Formats: sequence, C-alpha cells, structure tokens
Amino acid sequence: MLDIECFTYLNRALESRISPIVILASNRGMCTIRGTEDIVAAHGIPPDLLARLLIIPTHSYDAEEIKRIIRIRVTTEGLAITEPALDKVSEAGVRISLRYALQLLAPSSIVARASGRNEIDVLHVAECEDLFLDAKRSALILNGDENGFIS
Repeated sequence: MLDIECFTYLNRALESRISPIVILASNRGMCTIRGTEDIVAAHGIPPDLLARLLIIPTHSYDAEEIKRIIRIRVTTEGLAITEPALDKVSEAGVRISLRYALQLLAPSSIVARASGRNEIDVLHVAECEDLFLDAKRSALILNGDENGFIS
C-alpha cells in the first residue's frame, strides 16, 4: 500500500546514522509500484529497496501444528476439552483459520459450564460455530440476502 514517495523516504531513512528497523509484510506478487505508471516489481517494492531487505517467507500451519497450538492454549487458559472436541476445533483451524479456532474456545467453555459440564465437548464447539460466524460465512449470508440489509 506504500507509494514511490514512501519508499524514497524509507531508503533515505535507512541510510541515516540512526537507521530505524523497518518491518514490512506483503502478500503481493509482481505488481506495479504505487505512484508509478509502469514500474513492476516484486511485492510492489522498488528493486533498490528490495535488495536491502531480509526476506523471511512464512507458511501456513499444518493440521498437527494447529492442534498443538490449540492444546497449548487450552492448557494456558485452564480449560478442559475432550479429544473429539479438540479435533473439531483443530479442524475449524485448518478449514477457516487458527484465530477463529482459538476464539471458539472461550464461548465453548461458557456453553459447557452453562450445560453443567466441566469439559468442552463436540456439541459445545458445534453450538459456538453456529453462533459465531467466520468472515467467509458472514459474507455469504450478506451476499445471499442483500435486500435484508441496509446498503
């Protein structure tokens, strides 16, 4: 989202005596640098600045890593969860996002306590998935019933 003037400023700032540490995140591929008509570069970053960067590629978590992260969060928050419920939350993490899966834990725990259980079960997770929509399902609902909402 930065334009050519911002990149020029960053280049100048990086050459000063008290050079800042700059962290950039991008999911853009080869694209035109903003503020130019025809300069195409990786991530939309000018090549002279790109050459000065340390690029750290990231990757998505696999199913086992997501399950491990959720298990750590369950332990940290002092929650109890059945193995099938942990599998269901982990599956939501793979299918939707890790953030959404982690956010299911607190309401699932509340639903479990409200039903007199000390341990989160698959039914509690399923109920919370129905109550709390992820961004994709929310967008589908909005697109499906455009007349029912103010636009």
